Amino acid sequence: MAPKQKWLWCAWIALTLSLAVIATTYSFGPGRQWLLPGKTTHGHYQIELSCDACHTPWLGVAEKACQNCHAAELKAADDSHPKSKFTDPRNADRLRLVKADDCVVCHREHLPEQTRSMGITMPMDYCYHCHQQTLTDRPSHKDFGFETCATAGCHNYHDNTALYENFLLRHANEPDVTRAPQTPALNLLATLIEEGAFTPRPALTSEDPDGPASATLNAEGLSEWLGTAHAQAGVNCTDCHEQPDGPNLPKRWVDKPDHAACAVCHATEQSGFLSGKHGMRLSKNLPAMTPQQARQPMKPKAAHVELTCVSCHGAHGFNTGSAAVDACLSCHNDAHSLAYKSSGHFTLWLAEASGDAPPGSGVSCATCHMPREQTESRGQQLVHVQHNQNANLRPNEKMIRSVCLNCHGLGFSLDALADTALIGTNFIGRPSLHIESIDLALRRQMTLKKTKPETSK
Repeated sequence: MAPKQKWLWCAWIALTLSLAVIATTYSFGPGRQWLLPGKTTHGHYQIELSCDACHTPWLGVAEKACQNCHAAELKAADDSHPKSKFTDPRNADRLRLVKADDCVVCHREHLPEQTRSMGITMPMDYCYHCHQQTLTDRPSHKDFGFETCATAGCHNYHDNTALYENFLLRHANEPDVTRAPQTPALNLLATLIEEGAFTPRPALTSEDPDGPASATLNAEGLSEWLGTAHAQAGVNCTDCHEQPDGPNLPKRWVDKPDHAACAVCHATEQSGFLSGKHGMRLSKNLPAMTPQQARQPMKPKAAHVELTCVSCHGAHGFNTGSAAVDACLSCHNDAHSLAYKSSGHFTLWLAEASGDAPPGSGVSCATCHMPREQTESRGQQLVHVQHNQNANLRPNEKMIRSVCLNCHGLGFSLDALADTALIGTNFIGRPSLHIESIDLALRRQMTLKKTKPETSK
C-alpha cells in the first residue's frame, strides 16, 4: 500500500472513531439534548434526557407511558373525561370529532409554539365539539366563548373536584376566613405504626449511637440527632446508614444514604417526592435535579445543590420547620417566594412557632405546596405530607380541597387563585378579580326552583 493510501486509511479510521465517540457521548450522556426535536413542557423537562420514560423505540409514545405516571392522580381526581367515556359505544360519534381516548392527542411534547400552560397542544375551543348545546341549555353561558372554559374557577378537563355545581352550592356564602383556620395535625409516628411501617422502640440517648458513626459522629451531629423524632423513636445510626446491596444480600455501611433509606419508613412520602419536581429525575435514574436546571428563578448560590431528601430535611437534624420554609427560600427566587416573609401567612407561621397560636394555624411554603393528606384506618386519622408538588400546582384550583378550604371560604379561594398579581405578592391584600362560578350556580338553582312544577297536595 502506497504511503499516501496508508495515510488516507489512517485518517479515515481516526475520523470514524472520533465521530463514533462524539455520537456516543451526545446520544447517551448529557449532550443527548441535541437530539430533542423541540422544547419540552414544564411538566417533563426535568426528565427529557430519559427518552425511554415516554418513548418506545420506533413506536412513538405509548398510552401506558402516560398512565405509569399519571393514572393514580387521575383516579384521585375522579377524572372527568376518562378513556372509558370515549370507548363507550354510545359516544363513538364524539371520537370522530376529538379522538380523546389517547393522552397524546391533546398533550404532545416538543411543540413549544403551540403548547399552552396546561401542556395542551389542542386549540382552546376543543370543548365546543362535544358541548355545543351548553349555549342553549345554559342561557347564563350565551356570551362565553368556548376558549374560556378552562378559565380559573370554571371547568378543568380532568379535575373538576373543586368546581362541580353541587360542591359550589354546598360552599356558597362562606366567609373569606373560616372560624378556626387550621391544617390537619401531623401524627407521623402513630401513622407509621398503624401502617406497619415502624415498630415502637425505646428512646435513645447520647450513649446509644451505633455502627461506625459511634466513633466518628461529632458533637454537632450528635446534638442534632438527639433532638429529633428519630432518636425519640429509637431510630439509630445503622437504621439509615446500613443498607443491603440487593435482595438477600448482607447490609453494608453507607456514608451518605439516599432516598431509598428514607423509604424504609417513609414510603408514601418518598413516592410523592419521586413523582414531583424535586425528585422525578431520580425516579428515572438520572442525576439529581439542581436549581440551575429549573425554569423558575432560583438563587445563584443554590445553583448546584442536588435535590434529595436531606437537601431540605438535613442529614441528621431533620427539622421539619426548617424544611417547610427555610429550605424552600434558600433556592426559590421568584416573586411569590420572595414576598412570603412580608405576607400574613408568614405572620401566622411565626405565631405558631413561638407558641402564641395553636398547632396547624401557621402557613408555611409546605402548608400549601406540600399539604397534609388525611386517611382513616380503624377509626384513627392518619396524616401524610404530600411531597409531589404537581398534585396541586397546575391547575391551581386543585389546591382548593387539599389546602385552601382549611382556612378560607370557596368563593374567596377561587377569586384569589385566579388573581395572578395577588399570587405574585403572596396574597398580600384582597383579590382584584371575581369568578362567577358560585353566582352562576346559585342563579341556576333559583331558576330551577321557580320552574319546578308544584306537587299536588
